[in-house]
Amino acid sequence: MTSIGGAEMVDWNLAVATATRLVRPGPEVSRDEARTIVAELRTHAKSSEEHVRGFTRMFGDGAPELHDTPVLVVDRPGWVRANVAGFRAVLSPLMDKMQERRSNIPGGAVLGAVGGKVTGVELGMLLSFLASRVLGQYETFAPATRDLPTGDARGAGRLLLVAPNIVHVERELDVQPHDFRLWVCLHEETHRTQFTAVPWLRDHMESEIQSFLSETEVDPSTLLERFREAAQSLSGGRAPEDAEDGETRSLVEIVQTPAQREILGRLTAVMSLLEGHADFVMDGVGPAVVPSVAEIREKFQQRRAKGAGRLDQALRKLLGLDAKLRQYKDGEKFVRHVVENVGMDGFNRVWTSPNTLPTKAEIGKPADWIARVHGKAVD
Repeated sequence: MTSIGGAEMVDWNLAVATATRLVRPGPEVSRDEARTIVAELRTHAKSSEEHVRGFTRMFGDGAPELHDTPVLVVDRPGWVRANVAGFRAVLSPLMDKMQERRSNIPGGAVLGAVGGKVTGVELGMLLSFLASRVLGQYETFAPATRDLPTGDARGAGRLLLVAPNIVHVERELDVQPHDFRLWVCLHEETHRTQFTAVPWLRDHMESEIQSFLSETEVDPSTLLERFREAAQSLSGGRAPEDAEDGETRSLVEIVQTPAQREILGRLTAVMSLLEGHADFVMDGVGPAVVPSVAEIREKFQQRRAKGAGRLDQALRKLLGLDAKLRQYKDGEKFVRHVVENVGMDGFNRVWTSPNTLPTKAEIGKPADWIARVHGKAVD
């Protein structure tokens, strides 16, 4: 990545240091307990692969025995370091674009150095908030580099399981640890299956993200003006609404250009599909391998709906995390409706090409997707 006077637009090292310093410690466990938890999560990740493959039928004959992506059990600082590496890789084109614009401004080198520090601290604060909440993730855009704390040098894509967060939630919900850990692994393994069984999916999402970033306004004064308009629309405590669909939008969304909103709509549909499919698979496989799955699902849904305190709710709104919770719900309804009407193999036509992915409107009206892709009308 290019830089001015050795200073990048984001001080990534400062972001990691800030997040690591601010992140709350995980639940107390002994060294032996920690080793047992890590070993069990690795075992569950391995067994989940067979369960998910059998249920989804996404792999055809001659599929490889194992996924060619690693499974990493990490702590909260490890999750931070891994995600900073991913952000840095995905945002590199945008950062280069902004660096080039700033290099033509008098005093740009000084502004770049100071701005990079400020942005690094802000990113670190955000990551410290998220690091204690994420149970696991499939890191789609993990860079292939030995520069990561894991030392892994394989290609993009890694499955991360955040051990302290999983232990924290299982204790909070008072559920059977063995069952809960397997239940979480089923969800995350589904994401790994989605990207390994559908080769074009990663490139499609990366292309959409880069198109989104290329539309970003790099003129600071323009961004500031859009932020002021956003702040004014929020006066009186009322969140702005989208004129087209009446949905409440976050601050992140209302500073976007119209082109970005269109791209975001497509990305939202894909994310709803992926998250809803993972929930559907998790519940479909669960009864056979997770004895207490009904109790876990009920308690976990209550936890999702309840959220935390006012600060947590405010941050969720600001960051658009409420929309992510809707993605689980709406996406799962879409998958369930399609599978009930055209079967699992009929649903799997969704993975044929970008053209067979559901639109944002079709996520809410799965019958429309069935009519478009299968050419049949359903109730």
